[in-house]
Amino acid sequence: MHVASADQSVKLRSGSRFPEVNGMRRNWVRLMAALTVAAAVGSSSGQQPASSSLRELVRETTENEIRANNGGGKLMFKDDKETVRGSQVNLLVETSEGTAGLLIESDGKPLGAKEREAEEARLEALAQNPAELKKKQKAEREDADRTTRIMKALPDAFLYEANGTAIGSQGVGVPGDQLVRLSFRSNPNYNPPTRTEQVLTGMRGYVLIDQRQKRIAKIDGTLFKDVTFGWGIFGRLDKGGRFVVQQGVVADQDWEITLMDISFTGKELLLKKLVIKSKESFSDFRPAPPNLTFAQGVELLKKQQAPLAENDASHHSVN
Repeated sequence: MHVASADQSVKLRSGSRFPEVNGMRRNWVRLMAALTVAAAVGSSSGQQPASSSLRELVRETTENEIRANNGGGKLMFKDDKETVRGSQVNLLVETSEGTAGLLIESDGKPLGAKEREAEEARLEALAQNPAELKKKQKAEREDADRTTRIMKALPDAFLYEANGTAIGSQGVGVPGDQLVRLSFRSNPNYNPPTRTEQVLTGMRGYVLIDQRQKRIAKIDGTLFKDVTFGWGIFGRLDKGGRFVVQQGVVADQDWEITLMDISFTGKELLLKKLVIKSKESFSDFRPAPPNLTFAQGVELLKKQQAPLAENDASHHSVN
């Protein structure tokens, strides 16, 4: 998912049946893509932080997220995605040359032999095309830059209020850890420097922060008004658009996004209708070998897919 300017990113997100995952690892780029397409925090104690300190606490947490996004080992995982066009399951692996994604299931059915061959051929062709890989890497760097801009904007773009606590659960923070709940609303004094941050001016919602880890466990944001880009010339997002993202500890105490639910409507370039609706869950996280090339990642995905195909063939032969 590319994070692009508001008028470009819709085409990038909706144009391919076989999506590649681009941008900073840790998947925060996926959330920020949803925002720019459509264009925190605590101490170790159980006490609620004072309202006067919330902005700095949010700043500390977002800085921690940025640091985490720029480091760590590579992973392989599964992406279950539902959109208005149907559902699909992809196997993903992070490599030194970008994230490779292999479609293994479409609309609840495993791919047939010919579909698997076509999907593998698509990935192999990409792996053997240096020019396309360079384009992919450039897009990922741009994704990372935009994600960092959004993260850095969060402390100033919103006003925060303490609003109780919750307990971490599977896929949401660390199970058993206390989470601080902060309500947020747009800061009327915030002046977004670019279109990337513009979408934040119309949002309100809440975040859950793992106090011990100082990580965002959940963020739920809703547009309480229409948000326009370039005086409405480049696009508009309608009031009521919403995103929900959950993040938790997975393999080897590593934090990853486990759920992302996005629903936005609006207009693109004045006339074209914009509909962004998708729900993705991420699971089966496993460490991937370090320093994988893209081609090696493709081969690894093919090996991982083979047992799945064999199990499906056995299931059908029994039935």
